[in-house]
Amino acid sequence: MFDPVIAPSGTLLGLLQRGRGDGTLHALAAPRAEALAALNHCVLHDPRQDWQVENRSLYYARLHLDLHGGLGEIEAHLFGVEDHLDTEESRTGLALAVLGHLAAYGREDALALLRRYAATGANWSWALDELALRDDDSGLRALAAPILARFPATPEGDAELAAAVRDAFEPRPWRLWADDRREAIGGRVRAAGEQGSFDRWQRQLRPTGPRPGWSVRAVFEWAQEGLERGSALHVPAARCLTAVAGPDDRPLIVEAARGGPDGARCAALHYLAEARDPVVLDLIEAAAADDSRVVAEAAVAAFERMCGDEAVDRARGWVHRPDPLGVSAAGVLACRGDARDAPLVLGALREAVRSDGPDAQALHALVDGAGRLGVVCAAPVLRHIYRETASSHLRGRTARALAATDPSFPNGFAVECLWDCEETTREIAALHAETGDVRVAERLRRLAADPAEEDEVQTAVRSRIGPDLPKV
Repeated sequence: MFDPVIAPSGTLLGLLQRGRGDGTLHALAAPRAEALAALNHCVLHDPRQDWQVENRSLYYARLHLDLHGGLGEIEAHLFGVEDHLDTEESRTGLALAVLGHLAAYGREDALALLRRYAATGANWSWALDELALRDDDSGLRALAAPILARFPATPEGDAELAAAVRDAFEPRPWRLWADDRREAIGGRVRAAGEQGSFDRWQRQLRPTGPRPGWSVRAVFEWAQEGLERGSALHVPAARCLTAVAGPDDRPLIVEAARGGPDGARCAALHYLAEARDPVVLDLIEAAAADDSRVVAEAAVAAFERMCGDEAVDRARGWVHRPDPLGVSAAGVLACRGDARDAPLVLGALREAVRSDGPDAQALHALVDGAGRLGVVCAAPVLRHIYRETASSHLRGRTARALAATDPSFPNGFAVECLWDCEETTREIAALHAETGDVRVAERLRRLAADPAEEDEVQTAVRSRIGPDLPKV
């Protein structure tokens, strides 16, 4: 995935890239040409830090409808020469997802583009998944021949077809094609489906890769061999130790955690952390300062997996450390601390923003902790994170924290959150936004009537719509 360049948060492009509700509101108030230019830039150059946890497609599709935008630029992007040179899903995935939502809203031109791209484009499988959710049976059946033509009738082509059928995210088109009476269509798809099922069964029956022997030493050797091959097997090795280790093996495991080879040491640390062994916290503290990066990271990871009061107590002593273990300790206090830890969490939150900016990974746990502990003094820094972060996922968590800490939230950010790109953020807004604002009343009714809206959001909306809601 490419590293997107995000415009400043005070610009229209920056707001739309972040998926903020204010992006939609500003775009609707801006000159239409300017708004469409910014919108198309976002659709064609995916601005998300992590497309697996951040949403944009419905947000952009709704704005596209409100602006009565055409599809010329999306079409040029999809069918340009670059489509055959850069076949990464990240180049076209967002555009195809936006077209899918537009098709669901009744845009026939978007549906036609998806059909055409599924037949000829490099990222055809994504387009087919979008069509599987929106197209009718006749439209999907018409795609059978061009899709199967991608797979030559050779052993290699049949193997690729079997993998495509087996790994399809949406199986509906393949099931339709399997019922086709033509042997070149239905026969090939049925055979591919059977081969895919057989391949899956074979993998389950005969798993590949080395497996550890049935002893503590054998597990340690397996973990070390994996590390030397470039595979981190610390966690599965720890699970294996749980199965094979007995009380008499504890001295060997503790010794490995104290100074064994890196692979064995990491596995031993994870095992002792899971077992909540009394000595493990001292071993983690020593390992976190080790020269080996692998051992230091494994020690922090093992600590983060621990639960219990002893881990929280030790976190209070480690939270001021200027290293990853200190960052981890702050996260533990944010997730499992109590009211007395509020000042420590607030201090860690401020330091993370000051040192690493509003997109620091550590902020996710700290923001949650500020909300969970009701740290009212955290509201100013939470508002800063909300405005500046490029991660819509983090912004949503920040909105939840603001709902618990900021008295101005219902009349402030909650209003714009009704237009946010994340459904969880819209849900928070639906529960907290002040309905005295005429924009809120209108937006709640529109969300309640939108078939594309998530069920959780509509449930929250309906809990606010009543006879006392102002008429629009």
